[in-house]
Amino acid sequence: MENEKRSRGRNGVWFIVHVALLLFVGKGASAEIRYSVAEEVKDGTVVGNVAKDLGLDISSLTSRRFRVVSESKDAFFDVNQDNGDLYLLKKIDREELCLGSGACLMELKIIAENPLEIHYVVVEIIDINDHSPVFPEKEQRFEIFEQTMAGRRFQLHSARDPDSGINAIRTYTLTSNEYFEVTIRQSDEDIIPFLVLKKSLDREKINKYTLTVTAVDGGKPPRSGTINVTIIVLDTNDNRPTFSQESYQIEIDENVQVGTSIFRMNATDPDEGSNSEIVYSLGKTLKKKVYDIFELDKISGEIRIKGIVDYEENDVYKLDIEASDKGTPPLTGECRLIIKIKDINDNPPEIEITSLSNTVSEDSKPGTMISLISVRDKDAGVNGKIILSITSDLPFELKPSYKENVYSVVTKDLLDREDVSQYELTIKATDCGEPPLSTFKTLNIQVADVNDNRPHFPINPLHFYLSENNVAGKSIFSVSAVDNDLSDNAAISYRIVKEGSQNDIMSLLSINSDNGHISTLKSFDFETLKTFQFQVVASDSGTPPLSNNVTVNVFILDQNDNAPVILYPLSSNGSAQGVEEIPRNINAGHLVTKVRAYDADIGYNGWLLFSLQEVTDHSLFALDRYTGQIRTLRSFTETDDAEHKLLILVKDNGNVSLSATATVIVKLVEPKEAFAASDVKSAAKDDEDSNVIFYLMITLGAVSVLFLVSIIVLIAMQCSKSTDYTSKYLQEANYDGTLCHSIQYRSGDRKYMLVGPRMSIGSTIVPGSHTNTLVMPDRRRPSEEVG
Repeated sequence: MENEKRSRGRNGVWFIVHVALLLFVGKGASAEIRYSVAEEVKDGTVVGNVAKDLGLDISSLTSRRFRVVSESKDAFFDVNQDNGDLYLLKKIDREELCLGSGACLMELKIIAENPLEIHYVVVEIIDINDHSPVFPEKEQRFEIFEQTMAGRRFQLHSARDPDSGINAIRTYTLTSNEYFEVTIRQSDEDIIPFLVLKKSLDREKINKYTLTVTAVDGGKPPRSGTINVTIIVLDTNDNRPTFSQESYQIEIDENVQVGTSIFRMNATDPDEGSNSEIVYSLGKTLKKKVYDIFELDKISGEIRIKGIVDYEENDVYKLDIEASDKGTPPLTGECRLIIKIKDINDNPPEIEITSLSNTVSEDSKPGTMISLISVRDKDAGVNGKIILSITSDLPFELKPSYKENVYSVVTKDLLDREDVSQYELTIKATDCGEPPLSTFKTLNIQVADVNDNRPHFPINPLHFYLSENNVAGKSIFSVSAVDNDLSDNAAISYRIVKEGSQNDIMSLLSINSDNGHISTLKSFDFETLKTFQFQVVASDSGTPPLSNNVTVNVFILDQNDNAPVILYPLSSNGSAQGVEEIPRNINAGHLVTKVRAYDADIGYNGWLLFSLQEVTDHSLFALDRYTGQIRTLRSFTETDDAEHKLLILVKDNGNVSLSATATVIVKLVEPKEAFAASDVKSAAKDDEDSNVIFYLMITLGAVSVLFLVSIIVLIAMQCSKSTDYTSKYLQEANYDGTLCHSIQYRSGDRKYMLVGPRMSIGSTIVPGSHTNTLVMPDRRRPSEEVG
């Protein structure tokens, strides 16, 4: 555009000069001849014969003189006075003569004397491919993180080629490799190369790449230039600063004062700490004039005027802006700021808001009117013609009214308050003057809420853990839903679902409908109930209301709330005490008896340990810490007492241990006495067997019937049980610690069996044993010895 302006200006001047000369001379003729010559041709090269081309009589050239007048300071052409040839005086460097990329034209005046005539000759200097592309630096270095996603672009240095047209730079190529490729972006007349990552890098495999980028022009043959590109693969800092736009465009007056801030760059980095602190800088490949006119604050990103801005010298500047974080290594983002220079216009347009509805419902249909705007400009003619627009891409548009310069702002797309609740709509009014002036007006538009979002729970299902023996009526946990709507549309109430198998939940829990706090109506017992499930519904207060539900799983945690129970010796009158008779002549290691106990708790809470609290002689007896077995440490002597008392403490492993005690009386008897006593007891036992057998048969039949009924009920319950394993409470048997399913032992003249979940057929329950000890019928022969 600038070259066309200057060309039209020069043509106008030549026209005026030509007319003046004709008027002054009073006669003569003029014409315009066009020639072309390639740059860098040798001096003396004939461009054309002006005499022939002007139709002059060659025979009369001896009496005429030609003189060449040029705008250029240097004389490049002259006319052969003998034959009228226009020839070159010296070589022409097109790039030095014509700085622009358009056509390079030299306008000459050929003044012929006798008679005086002025003719115009335009010589076009044809470009030849005499320059190779040149990069501003020999090497460019990139630091790329190994987590960088494929498709990431890195701007390369742009090569410069003074040639124009087809001889200018056409493309960029890259050394063949599997990780990188080169793409270009056409921006106006510039070709900007980018290094593109084809697939993610792995620093542990290759930590450095050395590539060559080649810039190739369009000449025949083509010329090229190269730059070495080094890529260092690094770890950690994985987010680069980014701008909201790839390209920004602003306009400034040519008379803007030095020091004026014209734009503030704003890049964001989602990292933290030094990795998110951004430093701004101008690109390193810009023209030197750019650095003389503009300066960029590296901290704030503010761009200020540093030198004089002249519209006639340049009407547009393109600034490549880089934003680098302070990570190690730093990451860089880039964008382009296009600054257009404009002349001064006296009166800017004025924007007047004649009516405004600053609130619009989010369910408004496209085309809903928001505001009525009128514009005017004090200037007349073209300078008073106004173009109105919205500066950013928002769901609003301008509709012209029947009256000139009156517009309505209407919705263009559907709105969503949850996405954007407020819009700052910037209206731009620009006149059609040269240069145009603009005025901006900002409208604040609020989006009104409608109930279009259901409450939702961040986590579904929810899992809560509750220790048993909780305090009834106390809040144990809470559920919370969120609603993206506002006011009543986001006011949430809670309730527990009462449908189907969930009805019995209401006897266990209650919920605060306002805040979702859930309280217990009873104290839970882990040994009775271990887990249960229910659902909570969250409903908003909109019209109509919307709701959502969440599944809650509650797990009861065991506490050490059951003390150990002594199974042997048997408890009597609140204390466990047993008497064991052993021969005096036994050896060391003899098993005297075994203390048996169980704990209803599980895990460590039900793990029992045995210890001797009191013993009459520590050298005689030892107690196994884990099994409760009492054994002799040595043989007895004549001096040892005939009776020994052992006090055994049984405690669990809970945080606060619970315990029980048992007393074992060990009596030493002579071997013959022990055998005789055994025979007497066996004889007495035979008399009792006849009566016991009858009762055992009755007990056996009853137990068998109960067992069969239990099996049938269990099968029926398993078949009818719902797939929802938490819809009913599941009661589990807890037999832990030292309790075995079936352990027989003998004390005195009676035989005992410890049982777990199943009872031995033909046994009777011992009173006071918590249904864990059965009396077995003694079927020994009288001659058998007590074990």
